[in-house]
This record gives sequence, structure tokens and C-alpha cells, in this order.
Amino acid sequence: MPRTTATMPDDLTYLIEGAVTAGIFENKSDAIRHVVREFFEQNEQARIAAAVSLYADEAITLGTAARLADLNRFEMRDILREEGVELRLGPEDMATARDEIETARDLE
Repeated sequence: MPRTTATMPDDLTYLIEGAVTAGIFENKSDAIRHVVREFFEQNEQARIAAAVSLYADEAITLGTAARLADLNRFEMRDILREEGVELRLGPEDMATARDEIETARDLE
């Protein structure tokens, strides 16, 4: 799992530490993961925008973009077209092909 570093105001840091001490979260990382996950679950447009941006930057495949956006591949393809993002068809290499196969299996 990749590591991300963030700077937060003291009040948020205190609240996270307090929540961990109170047993609400297992640790600080658990608290931050929970809050970010909840944000994207409740904000569909932010989730889709993030997936579109990553696909446009060629950081992820269409299948991964669909999974992150919580859409099927056809819906994601249509959104990318609406946003003027050029579609990349077909995997670039075997690793990408395997990723596409795994993502497709997960969407079933």
C-alpha cells in the first residue's frame, strides 16, 4: 500500500488522536482512510472527476477508472468522451492486460 503524507491543522490532528484514544479508530491511518473513503462514497461527482483525471493523465486504465468511479466500463467510456478525453483502446503490455482482466472479474 502506498504511503501518503499530509499536513493538517492542529485541531484536526487533536480530533484524530482523540478518536484513536477513544477507540473509534484503530490508529491515525485507519481514521484518515475511513474519512477519505466516506468522502468518495458520498461524493459521486468527486469520485468520477478523480477517475477521469487519472485516466486522462494515463495513470490508470479504463477498467481501473470504471472501478474507481464505481461505474461499468461503458458508462465510464461515455463520461470520458463527454469530458473530451481520448480513449486508449487495448492494453499497452501484458501487465496492463492482466490488470484489465482482474478489473473485469471484479466488476462481475
